[in-house]
Amino acid sequence: MDMRKLVGRNFARLRREKGLTQEEIAASAEISQQYVSGLERGGRNPTIQSLYKIAKALGVSHMELVRPDREDER
Repeated sequence: MDMRKLVGRNFARLRREKGLTQEEIAASAEISQQYVSGLERGGRNPTIQSLYKIAKALGVSHMELVRPDREDER
């Protein structure tokens, strides 16, 4: 299981469900929009601190970002 891709998929899904833009998340989490974009594409290896900031900006538990989905359970 590629955790970067998993986090990216979960992050993108949660962000869209909340109706938030990458720019809004970046501003709220105090990270760059480029970092947010790279994270969603699975190209970033986020730190625990980054996961916490992003989860807080999304209003979810950090566990939601690392929870396996059906695709990863196969």
